[in-house]
Amino acid sequence: MDINENPKVQRLFEAFNRARRADWRRPSVGQCKPSEMKLLFYIKRGMKNHEEGFTVSELSSALEVTSPTVTQLINSVEAGGLVERRMDPNDRRVVRVKLTPEGAELTHKAMESFFGRFYELYEHLGEEQSEQLAELLEKVTRFLSDHQGRGEEEKRNQ
Repeated sequence: MDINENPKVQRLFEAFNRARRADWRRPSVGQCKPSEMKLLFYIKRGMKNHEEGFTVSELSSALEVTSPTVTQLINSVEAGGLVERRMDPNDRRVVRVKLTPEGAELTHKAMESFFGRFYELYEHLGEEQSEQLAELLEKVTRFLSDHQGRGEEEKRNQ
């Protein structure tokens, strides 16, 4: 299949590449890496239900990365004063991770910056096109998910 045979397929491919390179996901607050910001975002969102903080295994499971990876991320943001580790008062073998006030402030600013971009996009596109874009992206995600599963199944059957 030659991508150049169909100009509409070529345009779709180029649009995906431009969107990927646009780097719209990265918050422009602080010096954190995207993986560190993802960790901070998750902790911030979950603090209402986990006032005591999160364990490394909870974070590892939620972020779908290994515990050693989460530990490295925690070490990095802890060195920056953004999180703190505390012993669980009910089980001294368990260490819990919470945002510091500085971490909560940085995360709040990053979330405002991140979601501000989507608000600007919504304002730019308008309600109708924003809704269409959301529906199309949901369809793309389902398509890619379905085809990923098929590709893995085909590999197993070979």
